[in-house]
Amino acid sequence: MQRRALIKTALTAVPALAWGAGFNACRFTAGAGNETVAPGPFKPSWESLKNFQVPDWFRDAKFGVWAHWGPQCQPERGDWYARSMYIEGDDDYNFHLKKYGHPSVFGFKDVINQWKAEQWEPEQLVKLYKDAGAKYFFAMANHHDNFDNYDSKYQPWNALNMGPKKDIIGGWAKAAQNNNLHFGVSVHAAHAWSFYEKSQKADAAGPFAGIPYDGKVTKATGQGKWWQGFDPQELYAQQHKPSANADNQEIFYQQWDWKNGVTVPDKQYCEKFFNRTVDLINKYDPDIVYFDDTALPLYPISDVGLKIAAHLYNQSIGKNNGKLQAVLTGKVLDEQQRKCMVWDIERGQSNAIEPLPWQTDTCLGQWHYDRRIFEKKEYKSAKTIIHTLADVISKNGNLLLNVPVRGNGTIDEEELAVVESIGAWVRPNSEGIFGTRPWKIFGEGPASEEVIALSAQGFNEGKGKPFTGEDIRFTTKANALYAIVLGAPQNNKVTIKSLKLNSDYYPQQIGKVLLLQDNALLTFNRTAKGLEVDLPQNLSQAFAYTLKILPA
Repeated sequence: MQRRALIKTALTAVPALAWGAGFNACRFTAGAGNETVAPGPFKPSWESLKNFQVPDWFRDAKFGVWAHWGPQCQPERGDWYARSMYIEGDDDYNFHLKKYGHPSVFGFKDVINQWKAEQWEPEQLVKLYKDAGAKYFFAMANHHDNFDNYDSKYQPWNALNMGPKKDIIGGWAKAAQNNNLHFGVSVHAAHAWSFYEKSQKADAAGPFAGIPYDGKVTKATGQGKWWQGFDPQELYAQQHKPSANADNQEIFYQQWDWKNGVTVPDKQYCEKFFNRTVDLINKYDPDIVYFDDTALPLYPISDVGLKIAAHLYNQSIGKNNGKLQAVLTGKVLDEQQRKCMVWDIERGQSNAIEPLPWQTDTCLGQWHYDRRIFEKKEYKSAKTIIHTLADVISKNGNLLLNVPVRGNGTIDEEELAVVESIGAWVRPNSEGIFGTRPWKIFGEGPASEEVIALSAQGFNEGKGKPFTGEDIRFTTKANALYAIVLGAPQNNKVTIKSLKLNSDYYPQQIGKVLLLQDNALLTFNRTAKGLEVDLPQNLSQAFAYTLKILPA
């Protein structure tokens, strides 16, 4: 995910196709394999999926934490290691040579074997995230590396058969249930087809020049190896012609939505992805499924994603007395598609109150654990996360925060400190966050006046003006209006211009103003300039200050 921040040419949403149009080599009949679409009112078409309604629990939840954790965390080198280790001259390639050896001898399949998750304590971590205020917890079911972190019926390269030899998703799901958190899974594996194409290559120079990497290794060569009996092609999926311009990384990014010369996956690949994903949903009953895809997986070359969406919604209705409680997220959605699922923005925020609920996903560091960020102390601060949360919820969104996990299953002390600091702020301010809805405007202040456009999946975070005590974000619940001040105000006085005397936004009289962190009743004066509120002289330091404003 993170490496795609390098995209220079923004992807555009794929036009919604009429049902039955545009699906060629990948079209198949669900049920031709082993899994079927659950019966119910939703059909695998955009026209049917637009009847989706975001459940209230998701709108109330506001904040989730994500463990974007899998075998690519084992080298502790950050994102997309399973691809970049095969790019001659790349930092990860050079690191791999020194640590593991040449990728013709020691490929990513062998990195998987090194991943043991020996110190993983899911109950401990999920409780930590709950204490930090999370209302839902996400775990990565698979990544572009094509490895399933669960008891997978259709992918032999899974965490029960090798690596940790544990049901990672099962462990996370149980911990979420024990902590009364909604559970989500993220699915990224649709892109393994092109993601691994570099593994077909060989060095152009040096002592290994011309010796193929292990991307086309087959089951027959595994005799006496640790992976004996397993076919590496079920992991790498590389028995196909490489996409056009496969050596050009920028072109690869532009092929993400299955255009611009990408080799189209075959029917077997699409069927396997369908079966794997439906099996995942059936086994672990997630409340949310996150797809790291433009619109839906394999769309528009296949109807697989539409079938999975219909299955998820129908299954939820069947299990919840006729009420849809499941959520599906997708990226780079057009207006029609945003009615069919929740729009997810990667590392970025909308610039307005969105008419439909949405989510931003971001990370303390990189998506996969990177030890260099820990050593350089470069994680996002708790202050940055709190300000992002306030901004997102004021615009009808939720925040999903990834806390990178080491290969051994732990988080480091720097991450722990950030998570605990988030919780210390959220607890006394929770009333102004959870269960709230956007107000008439999302906020005011200098940062609101500078609009930074989204690029492709998002990628506009941190590009605007930093928040200060003059920046305010609004939420509302029942008859209360909450004003979250994003910094220490000068002279302990806050002026909210939007609440000036005779304001069109708030024409009624104001009766009380309280400071949520200690429930203190504050003095205020309403003038033509704004609502002027005096904060306590002994104001304790905080990342932000939430004012509760009640009518007379």
